[in-house]
Amino acid sequence: MPFDAESVQKILWLVLLLLFAGAEAVTVGLTSIWFAAGALAALTAALLGGPLWVQITLFLAVSLLCLAAVRPLAKKHLNSKVEHTNADRVIGAQAQVTEDIDNIHGKGAVVIRGMTWSARSEDGGPITAGTLVRVLRIEGVKVFVEPIAAPVPAGEPKNW
Repeated sequence: MPFDAESVQKILWLVLLLLFAGAEAVTVGLTSIWFAAGALAALTAALLGGPLWVQITLFLAVSLLCLAAVRPLAKKHLNSKVEHTNADRVIGAQAQVTEDIDNIHGKGAVVIRGMTWSARSEDGGPITAGTLVRVLRIEGVKVFVEPIAAPVPAGEPKNW
């Protein structure tokens, strides 16, 4: 039983509708729902006997309108929560150098709020153990620091 052009158009739009809806169900990121709406509009036009150019125009127009109108609102409400990590809180904190910092040899450590971090000096110069430093930034698992006080000799109380 051969298919005529109108039947093929209806099947095509139905298949596209199912593909776009299925892709949206798998990704759940509002990536293809707009095209599913456009395919539904085109399928409706095909079922009502509309010519192919009307179906394609409806598909494009509805898809673009949905994308332009709804996506900014959806992104705003779906991605509104920005969670800061604990690592962000150490920037600007004071720390005690516990292992000499030497950028050339890739070594050095500081203690920040009871946690030990790998450390590098911001200016590339060495920093001796016992020096009080300020955390300027984080790259990966390393903090970059600058000295803010001279080394504290062993056995002396720390006033920070």
